[in-house]
Amino acid sequence: MGDKIRSVSAAEIMAERGTLGLEVTVTTENGATGRSTPTAGVSASKFEAAFVVDGGKRFGGRGLGRAIENVEKAARELIGVDVSRQYEIDKLLISTDGTENKSNLGANAMLGVSLAAARAAATEYGLPLYKYIGGVNANTLPIPMMNILNGGQHADNKIDIQEFMIMPVGAESFSEALRMGTEVFHHLKAVLKSKGHSTNVGDEGGFAPNLSSNEEAIEVVLEAIKKAGYTSGKDIFIALDAAASEFYDKEKKIYHFESTNEDLTSSDLVKYWKTWSEKYPILSIEDGLDEDDWTGWAELVKTIGDKVQLVGDDLFVTNVKRLSRGIKEKSANSILIKVNQIGTLTETIEAVKMATENSMTSIISHRSGETEDTTIADLAVALNTGLIKTGSASRSDRIAKYNQLLRIEEALGNSAKYVGKDFKFL
Repeated sequence: MGDKIRSVSAAEIMAERGTLGLEVTVTTENGATGRSTPTAGVSASKFEAAFVVDGGKRFGGRGLGRAIENVEKAARELIGVDVSRQYEIDKLLISTDGTENKSNLGANAMLGVSLAAARAAATEYGLPLYKYIGGVNANTLPIPMMNILNGGQHADNKIDIQEFMIMPVGAESFSEALRMGTEVFHHLKAVLKSKGHSTNVGDEGGFAPNLSSNEEAIEVVLEAIKKAGYTSGKDIFIALDAAASEFYDKEKKIYHFESTNEDLTSSDLVKYWKTWSEKYPILSIEDGLDEDDWTGWAELVKTIGDKVQLVGDDLFVTNVKRLSRGIKEKSANSILIKVNQIGTLTETIEAVKMATENSMTSIISHRSGETEDTTIADLAVALNTGLIKTGSASRSDRIAKYNQLLRIEEALGNSAKYVGKDFKFL
């Protein structure tokens, strides 16, 4: 049994891009405190749980006064509840909200309370967050899916694909994987400079050069891997986040590549990904099709799902109902886990559990709008997912998560495991 919750409060703080974040604080009667700052993304699915903002002129309509009021509403239900009863806390939040998409309280208010309570409980028990959530078996450090080149909604260039990532599967440890990724990142900067391109970075810290095509983007990444002294397809593989919903015309049911002014049907795009996966050392493709293109997803899995991790982000939105449909229809073999897509820690854990029980991988992920909150680093280890997306080797809001994983690896010592060469799609 843990101590009872004495107070729950919230305040606006600054997040990446000069936007606001909601910081929620939960304090127990013994004085143990936990804080959490839920974040938002630019590329968001219509199926995600709702974030509550104020509207109007203040902060461009993104003020969080309403969200703070909603935290206060939730607090009235939670004062006196045992802080260690996470399921009960989250159930109370869900019932207080009373909607399917968390639109009354807002996923930002609900998640802030949910995660802050977990942190307060961890403090109460004198445990790091990953051990409090995951227990004694929480010891797997994730492969960093490091975003090093940005396109789509995350950059102002002509690249259709939103993220080009690298996966250092050949490393022996997380710290070595982080070093390898960072070295490739710096070599990519040199490659881009040598070709006369900008080395400004996008929302998630990857470079955002004005390249002419998707092919040129992946070629410069492969060149950077080689110049860093590594072998593509052995030491380091490529991962993509296509964010296909962003270039899908729902009325015409056509995918449009702005870079080439090319229109593709669902089957055309499946063939495109098949060609790319045969030509390049691609290990993972996220949101390769639109969030409503269930037939296309099933075709993609049937075509390349035996050798490529096919990740549903907008498709699943960390929601067990949509995930259950995906499992039934064999629409993907992996799920991206974003705690703010669903709104509570309990529902997040349930999504990972369902994926694992159905032989799917789970990737703990950040959002394009972040703060220095490191909860997702602990969550990746707590749930032994073996994979994390938390941006590039730049921007302190991304680096904070990598640094937390380094601390966890050091704390675990010899018991720390790294998935690496045991990754199931190798």
